[in-house]
Amino acid sequence: MNTSVPGFMVLYRWRLHAGAEHAFVAAWSRVSAVLRAERGSLGSRLHRGSDGIWYSYAQWPSAQAREQAFALRSVDAEASRAMRDAIAESLPEIVLECVADFLRFDSPSHGGP
Repeated sequence: MNTSVPGFMVLYRWRLHAGAEHAFVAAWSRVSAVLRAERGSLGSRLHRGSDGIWYSYAQWPSAQAREQAFALRSVDAEASRAMRDAIAESLPEIVLECVADFLRFDSPSHGGP
C-alpha cells in the first residue's frame, strides 16, 4: 500500500460530441502534459466509461497548488479551445479524498502524459 498519497484529487466528467473523441484525447493530453511539466500537477488519467461518460482524475499536492496553477494564463489556449469544442456537456467536478491506495506506479505506461 502506498503511504505517500497526494493531498488533493479531482474527478472531471464529460459527455462528448459524437466524432470528437480523438480531438478531445489529443487536446486533453496536451493540457495535462503542460500541467504536470510546468504547473505542479502530480499527473492525471483519462478514462472512457461504459456509460458513455468520459472521466479524468487529476492529482495535486494541495487544493492551493491547483488553484495557483489555474490562476495563471491558459496552459495551451489552442488545446483548451479544442477540449471545449469537443465537450457536449460538462458534469460537476468531484473532489476526492483518498482513504486507501493500492495503485501501482511501476506498471507500463499507456502512452499518456
